[in-house]
Amino acid sequence: MANATDPLARSVHGTDPQYLVDKITRTKIYDTMYWKDKCFGLNAESILDRAVELDAVGGTYGATKSVSQFLCLVLKMLQIQPDNEIVFELVKNRQYKYVRVLGAFYLRLVGRPADIYTYVEPLYEDFRKVRFRNASGQFEALHIDEIADDLLHMNCVFGIMLPRLPARFLLEEANYLERRVSPVQAEF
Repeated sequence: MANATDPLARSVHGTDPQYLVDKITRTKIYDTMYWKDKCFGLNAESILDRAVELDAVGGTYGATKSVSQFLCLVLKMLQIQPDNEIVFELVKNRQYKYVRVLGAFYLRLVGRPADIYTYVEPLYEDFRKVRFRNASGQFEALHIDEIADDLLHMNCVFGIMLPRLPARFLLEEANYLERRVSPVQAEF
C-alpha cells in the first residue's frame, strides 16, 4: 500500500499521477533504500524536510541505472499530490535551491500550462549552481536558469518524459498569459 497513489488524488493528464514516471524507473524507485526508509509516510508538510536535505538533482545514473533521491521525492510528490499553493511556494523559495528545482520539476509534470510559464519563467533570473548527477554517475554543475529553460523547451528532463507544453505565444494569443518582457529587452 505504500506505493499506491492517494485515493483522493485526482488524475493528471488523464492518468494516475505516478504513471508520469515510466514503469521501470518507478520499480527501481520502489526498490531503493531511500524510498523505503526516508519517503515512507511523508505528507505534504514533511516532504519539505526531505527536500531541504537534497544535495543534487538528476535522474538515473551508473551502469545499473540507479535512481537519484531527487527522483524519489518527485515520485512521492506525485503520490501525495500537494496543493498547488504548496507547490507554488516551493518554486518561489529562494533560500533552498534544490527545493526550488524540485517544485519546478513537479509543477512541469502536473501543472496547467499558464501556471508553468508563470512560475518557472522567473527561474531564468536565478543563476545559482546546482549539482547534477549525469547518466554516468559523475557530478556536473548546472545553473537553475538552464534547468528552467530545459523544463520549458525539452521533452525529456532528468530521464523523465514531460507532458506536452503548448508554445508560449499560443497562450498569449488566447489571453492566458501576458506578453513576456525579458530583462534584456527591458534595458533598451
